[in-house]
Amino acid sequence: MYKLNPCLVPSCKKTALSVFDADGNLTEERNYCLDHIPDPEKAKNDIYRYINTHDKIVGLNAAGITFSDIDLTGKRFYGCNFQYCKFSNLHSEAFRSRMSMFDFAVFSDCNLLKSNMQFTSFAGCTFSHTLFTGSDMIQNNFCGIQAYQSSFDDSDLYNSRFIRARLINTSLRNCNLKKTVFCDLEQQNVSFKMSNTREAEFDRQGSEMFLSGGLGGNGLS
Repeated sequence: MYKLNPCLVPSCKKTALSVFDADGNLTEERNYCLDHIPDPEKAKNDIYRYINTHDKIVGLNAAGITFSDIDLTGKRFYGCNFQYCKFSNLHSEAFRSRMSMFDFAVFSDCNLLKSNMQFTSFAGCTFSHTLFTGSDMIQNNFCGIQAYQSSFDDSDLYNSRFIRARLINTSLRNCNLKKTVFCDLEQQNVSFKMSNTREAEFDRQGSEMFLSGGLGGNGLS
């Protein structure tokens, strides 16, 4: 996991960005968060360079950084921190993540096809025109997400959590939803066609909507 070094500003509660040595390797040296670092553009470029030159990335703290128009195909992230990051126009396949944090990040116009993400948190994230089609996303945290015109089609979402999620014009077709939790789900024009919704967990209101056909409880809508 990334080291929880606090920002060097005493009153700041945010975690510090990763520091790199002269050879471009990660160190455990203390640093500032993105809000207080003297040269944020250099910090961003250092993190970009590290990701571009490494396929396996362990313990990177990039909280708050904006990532645009980059390819993460085949990249493997373990125990990394991408909280409050912004991702736009990513076009990647076979992205891999284990025990990483993307809480409150924003994804717009992103393709993360055939990804493999496990024990990863996306709590409070916003997804707009984002595709996770054909992915394995087992035991992940999607609580409180907002998804607009996005797709999780053909994905394995086993034992993941979508508690208090807001899904608008979003598709979860042909997904494995065994033990997936959708309590307090807010949805509009969501399709679960061909997904095993009977093995998922909904609260009473959600279950009643399924029984009445409002969410496609038999996988027919």
